[in-house]
Amino acid sequence: MDAINVAHTIIEALEETKGENITLMDLNGVTPFTDYFVICSGTSGRMLKALMKAVLDKVRVEHKIKTKIEGQPIDGWLLADYGDVILHVFSEDQRINYALEDLWAEGKILLHVQ
Repeated sequence: MDAINVAHTIIEALEETKGENITLMDLNGVTPFTDYFVICSGTSGRMLKALMKAVLDKVRVEHKIKTKIEGQPIDGWLLADYGDVILHVFSEDQRINYALEDLWAEGKILLHVQ
């Protein structure tokens, strides 16, 4: 699996599904458990679910990789762990609350799409 290509596929799916405030962070050398975070916001629980479904479907088709999601849309945070790439889909409030970009500030932001 080429992690950066998986990350870009995730970003494409998020953009196609109207994800907001999409960020790709390079965490190589910062943490041993993953290389990249993709972080995205949605405006409702229904949107969070749609964003995650779009990603799961696109990654499964293009990279033949399956994963399960953690969390519930009602909680405002869904996570998909692809090993070297972890996707976080947040409600706007939860994204501010968890502030992953600040928590992992040692990482390098490779892409930010409003």
